[in-house]
Amino acid sequence: MRILTVEDEPSISNFIRDGLEEEGFAVDVADNGKKGLQLALDNLEEYDVILLDWMLPGMSGIEICRNIRLENKVVPIIFLTAKDTVDDVVFGLESGANDYIRKPFSFEELLARIRVLMRKNETQSTIFSAGDIVLNIEKHTVTKKENQIELTQKEFSLLEYFLRNKGKVCRRTRIIEEVWDIHFDYDNSVIDVYINSLRKKLDEVGKPSLITTVRGVGYKIDTDE
Repeated sequence: MRILTVEDEPSISNFIRDGLEEEGFAVDVADNGKKGLQLALDNLEEYDVILLDWMLPGMSGIEICRNIRLENKVVPIIFLTAKDTVDDVVFGLESGANDYIRKPFSFEELLARIRVLMRKNETQSTIFSAGDIVLNIEKHTVTKKENQIELTQKEFSLLEYFLRNKGKVCRRTRIIEEVWDIHFDYDNSVIDVYINSLRKKLDEVGKPSLITTVRGVGYKIDTDE
């Protein structure tokens, strides 16, 4: 799951990022309106939720929200702001936001609001499968022929990423960005270690691997025939 946070106050953005990463989310942070809008528009299909501060340098959260809605009608947007009048709330929601949280707020409230919106998003599936493998996000389980397979958090996130992109080639640079949340030049050989571990847990001896290697590019899980 990937979340964009557009917030110019470092203490708040760090608080949100640290909490969400502990919950298994990948988090991108922008500290001004223009950067936030650019990140949003460049990665609209990747974000599961967008968190927007109202008052931002460069461009307001309202402007960002309206621009996003011109391109994407589905991605959930939550305003985080000290503005708390009824008129403010109505204005924010009419600009295209799905929810509104007044500052200061608890992380537990924010997390609950995020999860509610993700459940309401009709395009957001919680169960993914390939062959005999079934991954359930809500239950955080992976089963094969109804037998549960124990995965580490990172193995689970990696398998989820492959299943969400089933039939597509997952490039190594995108895997390291999406699963490890690393956005700089990095030795991505760590991916191979986790791929090998997943194959040992998921594959049957003598049968083709669920995760196939696309030489020089990355990996993929083929669609079921």
